[in-house]
Amino acid sequence: MTRRTDYLLNGSLRLALHTLAEGEGRPLLLLHGLGEQSPHSRPAWTNSWNGPVLALDFTGHGESEVPVSGGYTPEGLMSDVDAVLADRGPVTIVGRGFGAWVGLLIAGARTSLVHGVVLFDGSGAQGGGPQPPTPYVNVLPASGSVTPDPYALLELSRDPRPPDYALDYVRFVLEDSEIENPIVVSARIRPDWLAAVAADIGVIELPLEQAIESFA
Repeated sequence: MTRRTDYLLNGSLRLALHTLAEGEGRPLLLLHGLGEQSPHSRPAWTNSWNGPVLALDFTGHGESEVPVSGGYTPEGLMSDVDAVLADRGPVTIVGRGFGAWVGLLIAGARTSLVHGVVLFDGSGAQGGGPQPPTPYVNVLPASGSVTPDPYALLELSRDPRPPDYALDYVRFVLEDSEIENPIVVSARIRPDWLAAVAADIGVIELPLEQAIESFA
């Protein structure tokens, strides 16, 4: 199908939510990495999912609006996802890079509405830990584009969070989720926070397609 875009509000900012595939049942929500945007078509690795496949452009990325003078935090991007949950109800999340970090946080904060989260490789994953940012995400938008917002790249790539902060959200998910294995790590590149999450006794590791099948 041709990608369909709907617009949701997070406060005064307009967010772009793309439908990549129709279907019956619970949606699969894709969260992109830092400096990226939603895919233009359904990724092949989602083919086992029979429900709708959705993709959100975070604030300051893709077709979503750009705030004035920055002020980006992971909690702010969590509120982007919260707007989707309020509009579409329960979802399963696949997060790439910084999207994985946000996906874990929202899974812990909204356990009844996030039925499983898959943490996958993508840009900006170091933003969830104490290490310096990678040069990959410190770039300016393409000529003629307003996104990604340079403030987002600067502020989110330097957002310091220790590994035990991530583990607090792991505990929230594992204690409250009705799913047996609600957190799956599919990433091969693992900054400190993600290595700590993967080492937790309640977290499992699977290749990406198998991870999605486990929630389908």
